[in-house]
Amino acid sequence: MFKPIARTATRALTLRSVAATRTTSFVRPLSHTAALSKKDDPTKDPLLAATNKAPEGASGEHEGQFARTDQSVHIEYPPDHEMPAQPVAQGRGGMHFKRTLAQFSLEKKVSIVTGGARGLGLVMGQGLVASGSDLAIIDLNKDEADTAAASLVEQFRKENPGLEDMPNVTAHYADVANPDSVNNALAEVLSKHGQIDNLVTSAGFTENFDAINYPFERMQKLWGVNVDGTYLFATGVAKHLMERKASGSIVMIGSMSGAIVNVPQPQAPYNAAKAAVRHLAASLAVEWAGHDIRVNCISPGYMLTALTRKILDENPQLRDHWTSLIPAGKMGTPEDLMGAVTFLLSDASKYITGADLRVDGGYTVT
Repeated sequence: MFKPIARTATRALTLRSVAATRTTSFVRPLSHTAALSKKDDPTKDPLLAATNKAPEGASGEHEGQFARTDQSVHIEYPPDHEMPAQPVAQGRGGMHFKRTLAQFSLEKKVSIVTGGARGLGLVMGQGLVASGSDLAIIDLNKDEADTAAASLVEQFRKENPGLEDMPNVTAHYADVANPDSVNNALAEVLSKHGQIDNLVTSAGFTENFDAINYPFERMQKLWGVNVDGTYLFATGVAKHLMERKASGSIVMIGSMSGAIVNVPQPQAPYNAAKAAVRHLAASLAVEWAGHDIRVNCISPGYMLTALTRKILDENPQLRDHWTSLIPAGKMGTPEDLMGAVTFLLSDASKYITGADLRVDGGYTVT
């Protein structure tokens, strides 16, 4: 009965001996790249000519330029008092009878939108009002926020003739980068609405400077609004929800710039700030999941806000460059975010948290 075991052991020793012999007898040469010989002429070899080995590269002086930043590109943003006004969307808030899931409704909810007096924030706020939510607009420009609040209610009234119960839309001042100002704004919202259920952190801005010459104090301000402001409002609203023992939903507005590097304009601090917003959403989603507070991120691509239209009217080459990199072949409109933000705040997405929803026409997948 021991013979099969003996044979097996003998065979194993033999195989090990053979393997050891093979290992010691085989010497792998060092890998190397062959030098370019005269016969490998880049001007005649189409594969080599497709690299920068060819004289002036495959595309001459244009080689690689559409995938790089250009330090000469500097977009001038108008001062705050000259910012173009964002019109409210038309024909979006009326009563309708198309069948849809009731889970998309925001009835009996109170939502905050920071940076809600203009641009993407204003239109997303309008989408929430159209979906049944009351709204608190937070902005650094209180007068503009008051105008925006009145405009949203008036537009809703036009689109719902005969409806007596109008949405409660209020305007509030806050410097989102200042903790005391944020706390005061939240207290004021609670005094007007009694509760807070949802938050959209849309306050933010970008600047185009090459990194070497970016003024440090301006970079601190950019991070203060985009990152600190997002964090302060998110933690403030989450604390309120925990004290109420209520569920809630927070949507942070990031950017596709948090996942890719925009070209040709240089904007490294903004890109890094939006990457921070995206990961902040994911981190807080995990931290607050046990409290039934969902945190997600929306990352818009190039959107035709009133400000963007003004900039591109003055820089048509930049418009063409941006559009050429978007698979959808066109820039988005603020209205394209209405459905996305409503979905992530509503019960239709109640099992979604920590997600980054990119609304960019396919830009980041190419």
